[in-house]
Amino acid sequence: MVGQAIQAVIVRQSKLRWPIPQEIFTIHNFSVLGVSRRAKYILIHTCKGTIIIHLGMSGCLRILKNAVPHQKHDHVDFILTNGLVLRYTDPRRFGAVLWTAFDPLQFPLLINLGPEPFSSIFNGNYLFRFAQKKKGMIKQLIMDQNIVVGIGNIYANEALFLAKILPFRSAFTLTLIECKMLVRCLKKILRKAISLGGTTLRNYLSATGKPGYFAQTLWVYGRQGEKCRSCQSALASIRIGQRSTIYCPDCQQ
Repeated sequence: MVGQAIQAVIVRQSKLRWPIPQEIFTIHNFSVLGVSRRAKYILIHTCKGTIIIHLGMSGCLRILKNAVPHQKHDHVDFILTNGLVLRYTDPRRFGAVLWTAFDPLQFPLLINLGPEPFSSIFNGNYLFRFAQKKKGMIKQLIMDQNIVVGIGNIYANEALFLAKILPFRSAFTLTLIECKMLVRCLKKILRKAISLGGTTLRNYLSATGKPGYFAQTLWVYGRQGEKCRSCQSALASIRIGQRSTIYCPDCQQ
């Protein structure tokens, strides 16, 4: 998109997680200066402000030819000058398309976010400091976007398995060594998932319309009742914070 202009925006459904702001409807020949990311928010920087997109639970962005007919859940099209379209699709409508004319990092949804998981700030010492203050479960701690961003349910399950830490263990009981191991495992899992294009369980697609293949390498997530790939014990399942949590009772102590 960089170097192109957004000729126009077609909005077919304005009621997503939040209503699409009026500014989005008025985009006309806005040049795209850059595209970046903060946590799970995609930031499209234009000459007049920034489009902020979150995919929610089921959303995806695809780059298509403008002539490709839209389908039922294709809610927003960003028409580009090169004959392509950036199409936002979201069956559940839990995602968002927002706008700010100011610094996007100061936007209310972004300003209080924690550090990026690949940053040097997010290390074992950092996690240990927070863990010592928390009586809640370690899985909830690492999924708290105000502490560290970008760690969703699937990757929390996988990293805790690799680190051999029970997901429902009280955070304050973790040692510094365990926190360092968990951070290493989180970064390892995220890097591998990115290299495989993400995790497609039902309907996730990349910008090229291809699924992600990380699901084929999952250690525990979605495998409740199956044998642990490491010790052959049956994997157990509980719910933590309304989210499915799979673990190995033998490997994770």
